[in-house]
Amino acid sequence: MKPPRLCTIGYEGTTVALVVAAMQRAGVRHLIDLRAVPSSRKPGFSRRQLEATVLEAGLRYTHLRALGTPKPGRDAARKGDAATMRRIYGAHLKEPDAQAALAEAAAIAAAEPSCLLCFERDHETCHRSIVAGLLAAESGAEVEHLLPALPAEASFC
Repeated sequence: MKPPRLCTIGYEGTTVALVVAAMQRAGVRHLIDLRAVPSSRKPGFSRRQLEATVLEAGLRYTHLRALGTPKPGRDAARKGDAATMRRIYGAHLKEPDAQAALAEAAAIAAAEPSCLLCFERDHETCHRSIVAGLLAAESGAEVEHLLPALPAEASFC
């Protein structure tokens, strides 16, 4: 049996409509929000708004706060220090709450095509790549890193 599709997506520089459209095109059925702090200054990306939009689009939504990056890791990522962010996040993943959330994410991803969401557009600088790698290693799923269109690139004809 082929493992379900596992995707990742970042919303930096884009809109919630374009993120949802990218997930729908990829066949995603469940969005897993990996943000420690699920609020955003970007319209539509705070938890309640995002969840409502995702549900309205016919997808499921789960927020796994324990898989978010701790503040020192977020600070390192903002400074462009991906190595420090990865070190901090790797230590964080050993915590019991993170392990439980990782197991929950694995169960969701095994059940249906899922997508891990965080802010950074470039998956290489985001902790979602670490989570995706762990889930893929466990399930055998191939990971696709989605790049939603930027508003200037989108065609609404």
